[in-house]
Amino acid sequence: MTPPLTFLLGDLPVHRVGYGAMQLPGPGVMGPPRDRGTAIAVLRRAVELGVNHIDTAQFYGPDVANELIRAALHPYPDDLVLVSKVGAIRDARGGWLPAQRPDQLRSAVEDNLRSLGVEQLGAVNLRLHDGDDDGGDPEHQSVALEDQLAEMVALRDEGKIAGIGISTATLDQVQQAIDQAGIVCVQNAFSLVDTSDADVLDLCGERGIAYVPYFPLGSAFPGTPKVVDDPAVQAVAARRGATPAQVGLAWLLAHRPNVLLIPGTSSLAHLEENLAVADLQLSPEDIENLVVGGHPSPAVAEPTQDAT
Repeated sequence: MTPPLTFLLGDLPVHRVGYGAMQLPGPGVMGPPRDRGTAIAVLRRAVELGVNHIDTAQFYGPDVANELIRAALHPYPDDLVLVSKVGAIRDARGGWLPAQRPDQLRSAVEDNLRSLGVEQLGAVNLRLHDGDDDGGDPEHQSVALEDQLAEMVALRDEGKIAGIGISTATLDQVQQAIDQAGIVCVQNAFSLVDTSDADVLDLCGERGIAYVPYFPLGSAFPGTPKVVDDPAVQAVAARRGATPAQVGLAWLLAHRPNVLLIPGTSSLAHLEENLAVADLQLSPEDIENLVVGGHPSPAVAEPTQDAT
């Protein structure tokens, strides 16, 4: 079965291969890009190649990714869906701290609107934390999920955001977000070498909710499995004349029709390589051969939403 080319992000149809802006700022997602001209060119080329879903955040930089997006693309194409994330801030050393109080969430959404130059965001993901990330600082203590979701619903009701998403969430948290806020997307870690979030992905599929995996090629942390290092992936890539990264991304597209990809890069060459994955159709034999840890890949699911 050929994977569908688009899926609904709430009420907004988007191509299933989008673009993530996290790699546009400098090293550690801090400071300006190494080459501003190239960063602008990457964004413009992405849209030229059909990307209409860009994932960003005010705390990428901070204040860098959104400024680049506006400089490159404003006034935006009518079909471009800008998705941001709230619930965190950066410290001076580049650390990620919770910022989950309702007033902080509201302020972050308004900062995104202002920096991107829009009146409404296509969706905003609420980035959750473990509760141990505050370092004992009362300014950054965790807030009940119910209170966070209530503020996100208020922002949606006011028209500042079209849809609510949730990120780094457990199955129970996702279920709560569905019940309380009618979320349109989930951003969790998932890849061919880490399918531990399969229960959340299944729930999203059942409810017609977009699932946007981060670490789609395995965790970026040292010592953790990488999709591109897996022998089965390398073998399929060699047979298909593709890169291992393209095979890993194509597997995600084939795995579930509600999966949206947001691969990020600051390189024009890597951008075109990432977007070409939409044209890589894995055969049933390819998928059968993508074995990780001795276990075959799960079967491809049928769509539960009107995806084309």
